[in-house]
Amino acid sequence: MLMWLRMAPALHLIFLLIIHRVSAAGWGVNYSPSQICALQNSTMTISCNFTYPTTGYQIMKVFWNKDQEKYDGENFADLSNNFEYSQRLQYLGDKQQNCTVRLSHVTKKDEHDYYFRFITNVTGGRLIGIPGVVLSVTDLQLESPERVTEGDSVRLTCRSSCKLTDTPTFIWYRNSHTLTNIGDELNISSVSRTEAGHYSCGVQGQTYISPAVYLNVRYAPDTPVISNRSAVIMEGDSVTLNCSSDSNPPAEINWYKANTYLNSGGIFNISKISSGYSGEYKCRARNDHGEKYSDPVTLDVQYPPRSIFVFISGSAVIMSGDSVTLGCSSDSNPPAEISWFKGNKALNSGRIFNISKISSDDSGEYKCRARNDHGEEYSFALILNVQYAPDTPVISNRSAVIMEGDSVTLNCSSDSNPPANFSWFKGNTSLSSGRIFNISKISSDDSGEYKCRARNKHGEKYSDPVTLDVQYPPRNISVSMNRSAVIMSGDSVTLSCSSDSNPPAEINWYKGETSVRSGRIFNISKISSDDSGEYKCRYKNKYGEKYSDPVTLDVQYPPRSVSVSVTDSGQLFSDSVSLMCISDSNPPALSFNWFKENQSSAVGSGQSFSAVQSGRFYCEAHNPHGAQRSDAVTVTVHEHAERNIIITATSVGVLIIFIIIIVIIVLFIIKKQRSAKSEGLIVTQNDLYSDVPQKTQVYDNPVCDPGLADETPYETVNPRISAECRDAEEIQYATVQYHKNTPKKKEEEEQRQCDNTPVQQPDQDHRQENVETVEESVIYSMLK
Repeated sequence: MLMWLRMAPALHLIFLLIIHRVSAAGWGVNYSPSQICALQNSTMTISCNFTYPTTGYQIMKVFWNKDQEKYDGENFADLSNNFEYSQRLQYLGDKQQNCTVRLSHVTKKDEHDYYFRFITNVTGGRLIGIPGVVLSVTDLQLESPERVTEGDSVRLTCRSSCKLTDTPTFIWYRNSHTLTNIGDELNISSVSRTEAGHYSCGVQGQTYISPAVYLNVRYAPDTPVISNRSAVIMEGDSVTLNCSSDSNPPAEINWYKANTYLNSGGIFNISKISSGYSGEYKCRARNDHGEKYSDPVTLDVQYPPRSIFVFISGSAVIMSGDSVTLGCSSDSNPPAEISWFKGNKALNSGRIFNISKISSDDSGEYKCRARNDHGEEYSFALILNVQYAPDTPVISNRSAVIMEGDSVTLNCSSDSNPPANFSWFKGNTSLSSGRIFNISKISSDDSGEYKCRARNKHGEKYSDPVTLDVQYPPRNISVSMNRSAVIMSGDSVTLSCSSDSNPPAEINWYKGETSVRSGRIFNISKISSDDSGEYKCRYKNKYGEKYSDPVTLDVQYPPRSVSVSVTDSGQLFSDSVSLMCISDSNPPALSFNWFKENQSSAVGSGQSFSAVQSGRFYCEAHNPHGAQRSDAVTVTVHEHAERNIIITATSVGVLIIFIIIIVIIVLFIIKKQRSAKSEGLIVTQNDLYSDVPQKTQVYDNPVCDPGLADETPYETVNPRISAECRDAEEIQYATVQYHKNTPKKKEEEEQRQCDNTPVQQPDQDHRQENVETVEESVIYSMLK
């Protein structure tokens, strides 16, 4: 929006020409929007920016004006100096470009044209943004049908006198409760009586709400209900019957005794009922939409005295020397005889009892009695006393030591008149009021110092404190640990035992059922697998003892003591050796890898492995905390003729690992005239350990009968075989032998590398030398 520049008339012509050129170069004020429609009592914001030449000009003052008002006939008035705006107008802009302003709590009185004005340091260099911003203020009006009948369709409309600048979201209220409907129209397809009420509308985010309009839903009366249906009424009572029925418009109520019309109106009253009023009563509710009768109510009239009470005339506070008048009120028929009593002592009769000059001797309880032929009734006692401030209260039942669960009662007594109000305190905390303070089942939380306060309007005093020391056996025992659930071997673990007891308890620690230490803290500086197990602590004082729930320490560690075991001992007819990887770890090792020495990659995986070729093998066991490899095991497989197998398994370690490999001997029937070739078996002693003390026996007698061979499958075999046996068949045998770590012989190394070379039968001397070599070893053999 283009604005114009108003200059001071006293400038010289040349200056005016300069200013005119500057104005063309960029003087102006822009408003957004230029017309605003605001909701009454809302806050509206006028967005504004202004421009001026920056060279040689400096903003000295900025302000807003309404209706181009001038305070002296020449200068425009600053709206912020107007007392009607000073608390509601907030300038949000600056002295550079932004001239935005906010006006809160707008009303119809704020409907004006508003202008922004700024003044520079150059005489005449000032500007007011014309035309300005036009503000219109509207309220909300709700349009509704005057009356509807239950089941009709209803439309309510929320209207404003101008279109609100900010797109509004209309919200609806019924009886001041917000409805879920949104929009300027509220449609009710089938109106019910529950939807009758005062409706109003508003704009979301604004506090203004339209005047409420009552939606009147009309419907026929429900079945009337009569209240105060007492079946038996004592004579002389005041009886009021109320007839109520839900209807719109409100129904006309008529009363009937049997079929006789009595009266109209919602209430039928009999002030002093007599026996002549006994009978059945009913009411009828009628409006334009229908009528209904109530169920009948029976009145049976008779009564003794009732509603007896004593009242006192004059001040409620009675001081010695005052004149006191007591009155007795009673409702009875026939009228009751009134008698007065102080305690249980009769004084005189009559409705009024007067004491001209009361003294402390007159203090006590006064009551009256009303009596007629149907009975008698006493009023509640009225206490007359001379007042004074309380004495120092005294607490009784001061037991110093109390067991938890006991019932404790404290009594506070103080002489005062009127009777003092008693309050109980624990420390400085208020507990309760009353002369007696009772704790039915006392707990440790109730320990502390207690005192009572006696107070009346003449003063107050506190008792000396009484200490309650509640003692109890240990409870709430728990064990906490300074580490997570995973404990590694070597960690430092601290267990803390906590409990609640009075007096303090002695603490002992147990692993399983074994006592290990005393004290609240149990520390294991470098934990090992031997420390795994269940730990618990025990609290014990003179009232009892209690154990905590056990805490399990599961000490975890990487694999250790990894070794290789031969698992197919005794199986002769096999062309491979099965190895088993054994380890100690927590959690148990689940990953196993097998390696052959001098090879970088694994040759197998799993806890067991079948070796089908000669070599030195070892395994690696893994768990989440690490890995360890075993010592190497040497497996030697010799093949000759048709599947003659020689296996030598060596375990390098400290102890003998129980490994038995049963050598398989396969018999093949060959031609009878074929020359038998002797086979020698050389068992290597490669880094093997054996603690077996027995010596190998070598038998010179040959075994020719195959049946005998089957009967002695574990005998050590002498390689000397008779020619007759060799003529019959070729004998094949294998031996697995574990040795102590004896020096290797060169010929053994050469023999192990000649898997496919026939082995010559050794002569007698050679056989004796071999026997001496393996003297301290164990030989397992089978022949067939």
